[in-house]
Amino acid sequence: MLRRLLLVCALAFGVTSVLPVVSGDGAAEAKTKKKAKKKPAKKKKGKRVAKVKLCSTVQSGKGKKTRKKCSFVKEFQGHGVARGTLRTEALPPASGQLAVRAENLREATTVNIYKADGSFDEESLAKLDEIFRCKRTGEVRAVDPRLYEQLSRIADHFGGKEIELVSGFRFAERSSSRHYHASAMDIRIQGVTIREMYDYAQSLDPGGMGIGIYPRSGFIHVDYRAPGEPSYRWTDYSGPGSSAKAKAKRGKKPGRTARAKKPTS
Repeated sequence: MLRRLLLVCALAFGVTSVLPVVSGDGAAEAKTKKKAKKKPAKKKKGKRVAKVKLCSTVQSGKGKKTRKKCSFVKEFQGHGVARGTLRTEALPPASGQLAVRAENLREATTVNIYKADGSFDEESLAKLDEIFRCKRTGEVRAVDPRLYEQLSRIADHFGGKEIELVSGFRFAERSSSRHYHASAMDIRIQGVTIREMYDYAQSLDPGGMGIGIYPRSGFIHVDYRAPGEPSYRWTDYSGPGSSAKAKAKRGKKPGRTARAKKPTS
């Protein structure tokens, strides 16, 4: 009876909306629109760039108080070289005189790579090849003689000081590395900053050379690229013991976020 009265009243007043149907137990059975749930936006996964923290001491204020200033920089920074910035004039003549000490092997040799007539002295080159051999395997490979000539020019420029060889030929290395192809060297000179060495090495590049600086490890890298490959420059802040192999020895996994860099070494 109550339902009939409600229906008559609704028709009398022109109400067209549908009333909820009340079941026998009094529960409302009217259909209601469900609000659509908004799906949370997916976060875009970007490439994680390996960074290192570099700190330096700076002076500030009238009292010149010192404070520590730190910043985060990319672990590896590399770039190609514009042809217009490469050397166009002839390379300076090299004396050929070299005193080289291999840090990892604890061996040293002093030679002149040239004979009196200016041609290469094969015996001297062989002695240097021995110093440049792979530390891990003991493998000896004939090193690109152009690399020895550049090494002699670098030594001449810095007063004929002994060259400290950090790494030469590396047989147990990826094939994309110039160390594997016996055309790369990592070097330092006592009493000479690596920035000075890096700048001078760049001035000797007529094209097709790779030159890198390793501020935390304290050496520069010099190589001859594969035929047709352009010159390349880079700065590597990774430091000693940061390679995947070194981390594995310490029980740390390198992970999939380790930097992937262009083969340059």
